[in-house]
Amino acid sequence: MSAKAVSEQTGKELLYKHICTPAAVQNRFKCASVTADTDWARLCQDHPWLLTESLVVKPDQLIKRRGKLGLVGVNLDLRGVQEWLKPRLLKETTVGKTKGILKNFLIEPFVPHKQDEEFYVCIYAAREGDYVLFHHEGGVDVGDVDSKAQKLLVAVDDTLSVDTVKSQLLTHVKPDRKEILASFLTGLFNFYEDLYFTYLEINPLEWGQSEAHPAKPTWKDLDHGGWGRASVVYSDTICDLGGVDELANYGEYSGAPSEQQTYDYAKTILSLMTREKHPDGKVLIIGGSIANFTNVAATFKGIVRAINDYQVPLKEHEVSIFVRRGGPNYQEGLRVMGEVGKTTGIPIHVFGTETHMTAIVGMALGHRPIPNQPPMAAHTANFLLSSGSSSTPVSSRTSSFSEPRTGSSASLSTKAKPGLPPAKTAALFSKHTKTIVWGMQTRAVQGMLDFDYICSREDPSVAAMVYPFTGDHKQKFYWGHKEILLPVYKNMGDAMKKHAEVDVLISFASLRSAFDSTMETMQYPQIHTIAIIAEGIPEAQTRKLIKRADEKGITIIGPATVGGIKPGCFKIGNTGGMLDNILASKLYRPGSVAYVSRSGGMSNELNNIISRTTDGVYEGVAIGGDRYPGSTFMEHVLRYQDTPEVKMIVVLGEIGGTEEYKICQGIRKGRITKPVVCWCIGTCATLFSSEVQFGHAGACANQASETAVAKNQALMEAGVFVPKSFDELGDLIKTVYDDLVAKGTIVPAEEVPPPTVPMDYSWARELGMIRKPASFMTSICDERGQELLYAGMPITEVFKEEMGLGGVLGLLWFQRRLPRYACQFIEMCLMVTADHGPAVSGAHNTIVCARAGKDLISSLTSGLLTIGDRFGGALDAAAKQFSKAFDSGLLPMEFVNKMKKEGRLIMGIGHRVKSINNPDMRVQILKDFVKQNLPSTQLLDYALEVEKITTSKKPNLILNVDGFIGVAFVDLLRTCGGFTRDEADEFVEIGALNGIFVLGRSMGFIGHYLDQKRLKQGLYRHPWDDISYVLPEHMSM
Repeated sequence: MSAKAVSEQTGKELLYKHICTPAAVQNRFKCASVTADTDWARLCQDHPWLLTESLVVKPDQLIKRRGKLGLVGVNLDLRGVQEWLKPRLLKETTVGKTKGILKNFLIEPFVPHKQDEEFYVCIYAAREGDYVLFHHEGGVDVGDVDSKAQKLLVAVDDTLSVDTVKSQLLTHVKPDRKEILASFLTGLFNFYEDLYFTYLEINPLEWGQSEAHPAKPTWKDLDHGGWGRASVVYSDTICDLGGVDELANYGEYSGAPSEQQTYDYAKTILSLMTREKHPDGKVLIIGGSIANFTNVAATFKGIVRAINDYQVPLKEHEVSIFVRRGGPNYQEGLRVMGEVGKTTGIPIHVFGTETHMTAIVGMALGHRPIPNQPPMAAHTANFLLSSGSSSTPVSSRTSSFSEPRTGSSASLSTKAKPGLPPAKTAALFSKHTKTIVWGMQTRAVQGMLDFDYICSREDPSVAAMVYPFTGDHKQKFYWGHKEILLPVYKNMGDAMKKHAEVDVLISFASLRSAFDSTMETMQYPQIHTIAIIAEGIPEAQTRKLIKRADEKGITIIGPATVGGIKPGCFKIGNTGGMLDNILASKLYRPGSVAYVSRSGGMSNELNNIISRTTDGVYEGVAIGGDRYPGSTFMEHVLRYQDTPEVKMIVVLGEIGGTEEYKICQGIRKGRITKPVVCWCIGTCATLFSSEVQFGHAGACANQASETAVAKNQALMEAGVFVPKSFDELGDLIKTVYDDLVAKGTIVPAEEVPPPTVPMDYSWARELGMIRKPASFMTSICDERGQELLYAGMPITEVFKEEMGLGGVLGLLWFQRRLPRYACQFIEMCLMVTADHGPAVSGAHNTIVCARAGKDLISSLTSGLLTIGDRFGGALDAAAKQFSKAFDSGLLPMEFVNKMKKEGRLIMGIGHRVKSINNPDMRVQILKDFVKQNLPSTQLLDYALEVEKITTSKKPNLILNVDGFIGVAFVDLLRTCGGFTRDEADEFVEIGALNGIFVLGRSMGFIGHYLDQKRLKQGLYRHPWDDISYVLPEHMSM
């Protein structure tokens, strides 16, 4: 997990809130933040102490050594603070090589003290524990504290006591101050641990009036990202090839973003790129390693959309684009990228995995020629199961090229000496390795089973899965072309008990549960290897896992890793990517080269490089990007050294840490004798003016020896084969390999054609290889993209345009953006049909069901089922009857007489309560609106003429609300301009109008349900006196 620096104000607020110590801490919560927008009157109102106390003011922007830079104002009143800020606030300041604007300042009370009352304290993390530094002379001129301060290591899982602090850290402190300082330091250490800090420094820690006062602390909290390793490699290569002065904007996406996300991101980059012209034009490099699970086509389509949007400014700025990418569906991604170059006229050069990852940098900078027609790699579809192959493929080559096959290649763990922790297993995986997967990661598991199948394993490597959020059950997977079931357990204990053959755990647990689940796993002696995939696990927890693993003799791969792979034997989760990449990199059989890296994406790139320059990979491990990975470079290099089948070793190191120096020591001491090829990425860091966080937590140099340049130099001096740049890594690996072949150390074996495995239907369709009639068709809504679409309209636009419920109904029912008056009419219809009391059949049914204890859905459905021609369902029928009569030219009287002659009721005419003398106000409200807003009301006028005839015979034969809505809606559909006559008639015919009543009355039914539940009404039983019991006479009578 990466470290993130937090501001002084944030750090102090955390300290004052969470520290638990009997020692008094002065200025608790007394601090005020100032920016250019600060209202000083309001600030003084919120912090009245500003008017009465002496003050300290300083910028709070993560600037070190502010005192020496003259950026601290001391012992000032409020007026003095304001005067001190005038030449500094929003002014550019140079700190070292970095220039920036001072925007944020912090004001605190000044604590009077003497020089001998300033102390220095620092706590920082290391793999073995946490170091506490204390010096009795703090302040601006503290000097080299590493050599002067008292230092104490608190090992992992140990505690810091007051007595230990007194005896080992406070040896030069006056006796009368030791108790309070010791109490404060132990509380500070506990605070540091509880909140997962990695670095905490206070200088000076001031002593005033028997209280500790953290005056100028420096904090590093957790959870922060950085540059991805592939992008660092590209930056390194640009600098190595002399392009450092031309390196401009940088952007990176990772973690399988959607098409929309990459579109938005690419637009930002292109916008920055096209703001200023360069006399020689510009170059855009779109590069990456071979992805493990990111759909390259989906991400590239987002970039293509952005290029289309910016094609004019891109051509004006003479931008050339170089693309290199691999991974799932990358062929389609490269195709669409090439097509946009042809259609826009922008020079776009596209390359896949057949081209070295950084070769496009040399092409872009003119150091190497651009191929006219780069060779295309095999398509993703090339591993489809061949016809007639219905059984598990016969065993192909399973031993190394350089070794004859002599039984299992798995080495047993070294026997532990009495009294020492058990030794770790030399061979982590074999062809018989069995694993449990923690987490419902079905895609990763299927990938592992497909890998097992093409490696000719006798049975799947995954024995079971553990998923605590469901009960025990079986999960379906494919073994080749056959379907199999794997057990899924709720409890780890049950899985371990029933699968004693399991010795590996692959944990896809989240960062919140990974620690507990891993600690639980290490209780079972059968486990010797654990892979932890999750990123973001606090370093303090990781170090506890490492300690427990060392005690148990367990190897941990991760956290923050994709895993590892042993070709022909076993792979962890998504390692190696999809099957086409596994086959292209020959990972289905072992080679002679073993590698170790930190990055999962770059390990996939190493698979590709090694397969193209040697006989292939024997084993590869990505130890993970955290500062304290569960296992180290050296541990794996020593395993490879002790594995006879491994003939050469490749290490991809990086900036930060000192692990690579242990390899140098191992070579000098003769412990490592096999050829080692190594390159540390991050060489460009020394060319930047400010500190840069590369990749994960481990990729940040804290001192000169941790820079990539220094480590590459040291490795070269120790006898490691080090290329001049990553661009030449493949060439150097090939040179070393060819030399081993020439010496006879490696004897290349005959290549065996790889077996094939069926392609999943979903992926085949993604690649556009098959087609199948869809089970459903829809034209009103699409939820697949970045944003929900209603009839093609983004949901954000729906709200921005304030379309309302009527507008949404228009989109979803009629696929039209209706006029404003039409939307208002729909909403009015919903309002007037919402309810008509509890006596109507629908409401009655809903109430009876609610009182019978039924749920909302059941009660609502009971009410809706009563809607028909006799209740509420007259809208469609009325619209059809009146429309047919009007369209056929019948006069209103002729229509009435015709219906009477046929013995049919006129739908929409008549009401049980309302009449011509007691009009329905709902109809009157709607009539007034329709007459004022609809362009034409021909059918409504016709219906009102019919009403005059029917009410002359009986006053309650009025045009009721159902009939009115029916005929008025027909007028709306026919005259609003959004529909043809045929479309308007079709909506009436398919029952759209009844939907208005159903939707509106559902609101009332739900209201009745909630009302009955709120009133706690019991089971309804109809009274006897309201039932006429009419029974047949007795048979004998």
